[in-house]
Amino acid sequence: MLTLIAEDYRRHGSSLTEPAFVSLLIYRYGRWAWQRRNPVLRWFGNKLYGLMKVLILNVTKVWIPPQTTIGQDFHIVHAEGSLSIHPDAVIGDRCGVMHNVTIGTNMGPGAPVIGDDVFIGVNSTVLGPITVGDRVRIGANTSVTTNVPSDSIVIGSPGRIYKRLTPFVPPGRQPPKGPASVQVKET
Repeated sequence: MLTLIAEDYRRHGSSLTEPAFVSLLIYRYGRWAWQRRNPVLRWFGNKLYGLMKVLILNVTKVWIPPQTTIGQDFHIVHAEGSLSIHPDAVIGDRCGVMHNVTIGTNMGPGAPVIGDDVFIGVNSTVLGPITVGDRVRIGANTSVTTNVPSDSIVIGSPGRIYKRLTPFVPPGRQPPKGPASVQVKET
């Protein structure tokens, strides 16, 4: 856990007062406390987490419950607004999230599963029991409520899915031919 905290510290500007780092530090502590097998240690750990949540997370406005599964190198690009993640969400490695983002449910059961190397732009929402593939870029002010294939770009509200443009195609793959957009269902 100390290695993860050191990486979070470095990734978020090497500042102890950076809200993104502080929020991830509290998430990491909360996850550690939540996973304790000893019921007494878990109870005390969760009480301290609850106190930090009330005193600090209400200031940073970054809500990452300890039940959330987050991969390595998670980066909160700007912690200047709110960030809310559902406890059942699963986020892959090397994901970047801007401020004012919601990752959660769509008034029903199930939360998003987000792949590796995903970027989520400012004011975006990723809602419902959906899967977002690897290397996906979600633009600013985008609402995603359906599955998104790997190597895609999602833009708009409701989100439209586009295959990656030529400069972004991984080596060894052919660029898409013709119009390559898919209309995402409106909810």
